[in-house]
Amino acid sequence: MKQWMCGNCGWIYDEAQGDPDSGIAPGTKWEDVPETWACPDCGARKGEFDMVEL
Repeated sequence: MKQWMCGNCGWIYDEAQGDPDSGIAPGTKWEDVPETWACPDCGARKGEFDMVEL
């Protein structure tokens, strides 16, 4: 499982946790997140996220 960080606000999408509040189930891989999904904090689009290694 990987983590992706919003380049605008720093919010982290963790594949293990998903984004249940936005309808993205835990365990959803980044490539399976719809292109229409947006950062829940600032509204940035998926293309504005970068993979991070923590």
